[in-house]
Amino acid sequence: MDWTQLPLGPLQTNCYILSHESKCIVFDPGSEGDQLVNWLKANKLDPLAVLLTHAHFDHIGAVRPLKEAFNMPIYLHEKEAEWLENADLNGSSRFGMGSITAPPADVLIRNDEDLTIDLFTFKLLHTPGHSPGSVSYYFEEGGALFAGDTLFMGSIGRTDLAGGDHQTLLTSIHEKIMSLPEETIVLPGHGPATSVITEMDSNPFLNGF
Repeated sequence: MDWTQLPLGPLQTNCYILSHESKCIVFDPGSEGDQLVNWLKANKLDPLAVLLTHAHFDHIGAVRPLKEAFNMPIYLHEKEAEWLENADLNGSSRFGMGSITAPPADVLIRNDEDLTIDLFTFKLLHTPGHSPGSVSYYFEEGGALFAGDTLFMGSIGRTDLAGGDHQTLLTSIHEKIMSLPEETIVLPGHGPATSVITEMDSNPFLNGF
């Protein structure tokens, strides 16, 4: 299985495509919906689902075009169920981005559990702090974590938005992410990929935690 990183939109939000042969999973389609749909078709990929790490506007902007083109289910944590349709909650109105909305989620995530979609299996990790419904998807077979805005290379997610909490975020990282195998690749919502061991050793926000 292969993953592709596609930075989208003015904030260069990382959309990830995890694929095997003609099937794929789409993570956080943040913007440029028409281009993303065309990219998937050009690469002859059939999306089985959209998995959202959270529902901030810069992670959901291309959900509607994907839904219209492929009619696949959308997964999101239940604590942000209302955010997709509410520009105030997802932050687009606050940042002058217009009203960015998306169709409601088809599947609401509630617990840390295994999620299997066709050939793809993930461990769901509820990692609140950046937002109350932030979820990280651990793809054990590929040794990768789709972490959203929880953890970045040398940094962590901001906590000054609705429902954010700094201590909660640090606890999520320490208890859920730092307990994964050290070689796990961390695929963040912005910026380059990193690893658990790299952040464990050098992330200044985690030193001494």
